[in-house]
Amino acid sequence: MLISDLKQIIAELESDFWDLKATLDPEKIKQNISILDLETAKPDFWSDSKKAQDIFVEINEKKAFLSAYNDIKEILDTIKVMYELVQIDETMDIADAERLKRDFREKTASLRVKVLLNKPYDKFNAILDFHPGSGGTESQDWAQMLLRMYTRWAESKKYKITILDYEDGEEAGLKSATILVAGKNAYGYLKAESGVHRLVRISPFDSAARRHTSFASVSVVPEIDESIVLDIKDEDLKIDVYRSSGNGGQSVNTTDSAVRITHLPTKIVVTCQNERSQIQNRETAMKIIRGKLYQLELEKKQHELDELMTNKVSNSWGSQIRSYVFCPYTMVKDHRTDAETGNVEKVMNGDIDEFITAYLVKYSK
Repeated sequence: MLISDLKQIIAELESDFWDLKATLDPEKIKQNISILDLETAKPDFWSDSKKAQDIFVEINEKKAFLSAYNDIKEILDTIKVMYELVQIDETMDIADAERLKRDFREKTASLRVKVLLNKPYDKFNAILDFHPGSGGTESQDWAQMLLRMYTRWAESKKYKITILDYEDGEEAGLKSATILVAGKNAYGYLKAESGVHRLVRISPFDSAARRHTSFASVSVVPEIDESIVLDIKDEDLKIDVYRSSGNGGQSVNTTDSAVRITHLPTKIVVTCQNERSQIQNRETAMKIIRGKLYQLELEKKQHELDELMTNKVSNSWGSQIRSYVFCPYTMVKDHRTDAETGNVEKVMNGDIDEFITAYLVKYSK
C-alpha cells in the first residue's frame, strides 16, 4: 500500500466517522445517562421494580453505544498515527491498514443500525406471515423458500423461531405459514422485509424447463407486550375452533385445538394450531391480532407513513419490494434501496443483512 492510499483511506473513514457522530450524538447520550443516573439515586427508585429494571437496561444500552463509538474512534486514531509514522519512516509496513479499515466499516455499520432501531416497537419480537401468489405449486414452493431464508437468518442471530401455523402446499411448498421470531429488536430488523418478493428461475416443476416468474408475500408485524394498551372489544371478535391439520403430538390432531380469530371491524383473520391446548392457541392468536391492530394504528399516523415499510409498497402482486433472479443471470435486487448482490445462494441461506441495513439507513429517521 502506498502512502497516498493510506491518506485516501483516512479521508474516507473520517467522513464516515463524522456521519456516525452526527447520527449517534454521543454528548446527548452522555447527558441522558447522567439524567438516568439521577433517577436511580431517588429514595423511591425501587418502588416500581419493573420501571427500575427498565432504566438500568436503558443505561446499559446507552453505555454500550458509547463503548462501540469509542472503539471506532480508536481504530481511526490508530490509522492516523500509522500515517504520521510512515511519513517519518517510509519503509514501515502499513499493510495492516486494510484490516483496520474493514474493522472500522463493520463496526460503524453495526452501530449505525443499532442506533436507527429507535422506534418504540423495534424492540419487539416479530411475527411473519407467508402467502404464495397465483401460480400454484411454483409460488407455493417460493413461499417455502422464503420461510427457509428467514429461518436461516434468525438462526444466525441466535433468535428463537416458533411455527405458529403452517399449511402444506398441494404438491410442494406451503399454502400459508406464520412464524414467531423472538429476540431483541427482531421486529426492528425484519420490518424491512414486509412486502411482495419476486422470483425468476427455471421451474423444477416444468417438464419443458421454461423460465417462470413467481410471487409470494411476507407480512411482518410486532408481537407487542402489555406496555402497549389496545382496546379490543369481545363483540368485535369471532372465534372458531377446529381440528388441527398440522403435525403434532398424540392429541394435536384428535381434538378441536386449532383456533381461528377474526377481528370483525378490520377483517383481520389469524389462525394458530401449533399448541396442543386450545387455550394456548387462542392466547397466541390474540398476540398476533394485537400486533396487526397495533400496526394499523401506526399506519393511521401520518408521520409514521414514511417509516413503516408496509406503507411504502402495496402488498399486492406486481408491486414487489425485491427481485430474486436465478436465471438467465444471478442477482438479488431491492427496488426500494437499489441494494443488490449477485450471490443468490448466500442470500437464500439467510445472509440478508445488507438489504436490511440499506433499508434502515434510508427510511429510519
